[in-house]
Amino acid sequence: MTTPAGTTATAGQVTHWRNAVVVAYGASGLAFASWVSRLPAIRDTLDLSPGTIGAILLCMTLGSFASVSASGLIVLRLGSKRTIRTGSIMVGAGLLTAGFGTTVLASPVATALGLAIIGLGTGSWNTASNVEGAAVERAVGRHIMPRLHGAFSLGTVAGAGLGAAAAALAMPVFWHLAAAGAVVSVSVATAASWFRADITPLPGERSYSPDNFEDPSTGPIPVIPAPGAGEAPLDNKRKIAQAWRDRRTLLLGVLVLGLALAEGAAGDWVALALADGHGQSDAAGAAGYGLFVTFMTIGRFAGTLLLDRFGRVPVMRWCAAMAVLGLGIFVFAPVPWLAYAGLALWGLGASLGFPVGMSAAADDPAMAAARVSVVSTIGYAAFLCGPPLLGLLAEHVGILHSLLAVMVMLAMSFVLSPVARKLA
Repeated sequence: MTTPAGTTATAGQVTHWRNAVVVAYGASGLAFASWVSRLPAIRDTLDLSPGTIGAILLCMTLGSFASVSASGLIVLRLGSKRTIRTGSIMVGAGLLTAGFGTTVLASPVATALGLAIIGLGTGSWNTASNVEGAAVERAVGRHIMPRLHGAFSLGTVAGAGLGAAAAALAMPVFWHLAAAGAVVSVSVATAASWFRADITPLPGERSYSPDNFEDPSTGPIPVIPAPGAGEAPLDNKRKIAQAWRDRRTLLLGVLVLGLALAEGAAGDWVALALADGHGQSDAAGAAGYGLFVTFMTIGRFAGTLLLDRFGRVPVMRWCAAMAVLGLGIFVFAPVPWLAYAGLALWGLGASLGFPVGMSAAADDPAMAAARVSVVSTIGYAAFLCGPPLLGLLAEHVGILHSLLAVMVMLAMSFVLSPVARKLA
């Protein structure tokens, strides 16, 4: 193992590091959209009822939640590089299994197993990616986490497009998902060679900035093994327990919860709300969700500039307020075009919740994995469990008015925005 004094990071290495993390985020989005885009084909091939589809999807949800809940211990034990590599390989294997179960075995059980494996790989992979992304963000000295999450969004767009093309060409689900799994596993395993979150600057040493490397006299930046790497499992468990008792971390989780719920609710309910609540066609409902995702992606790429100029707290307040305003317009719009305008504001407002929450949770490198896992677990709980609960509420008040519950959580996110302030 390289000694701390002999471990250096050049400008080129940091650039490769950043690009490699972008690949990891984009590949995660590609993997997700690949199987989602083939759900109609999976349903038709296996002749599934809506209830059976729900049960199969629940396997993926349970796998994701179990994985993200244990992700802090996993990252502390393995390091973010090995966790991301392992997670991507599991996701690739899950895609292969789901495709094989659908096309070759014609077995709902095998398909459900594949989705469960995808979920298990995804949860820890995403937490480790956020740890890695926060580390490269500290190294670069700019807020790049929103753009990393924007890369995930672009990955989902690419995956959806390729899925649509595969469906149009009547490509069997097995071959499509097998190819997607291979691309995801190989690309991430290769990119991980450039990851450096497991070696971080000593306290008080310079972080990377492009200006440092314009002057050769500054030299390379020394880095050392990350605090916590290789520690005994008992010590790692104590870190996780401490993170769950940390007031700021829990409040960050609640902050992210509101904005994550706003994002998850849009994914599950916008198309139906436009159809049932605003009298739009199914196609127009799907286009409405596309509009939401588009503006959320725009918000993530623009977020870096806003965060660099104004800081986390004002930007998070604006996001929460914009999401409340957009959601309110969407629910109460008297004409459809105004509902679509509300969707655009809603998407912009929901765009930065997860990225900023992950950055704030990782402010202390020594506790980054533990705190990111806690905030991720709380956020995932909202993202995965919130929309189904809204469905139960919709049984009594209708889909549109059930979304008002999301506004309550967004208001809480607005109030809690100061907890995102960067640690001194």
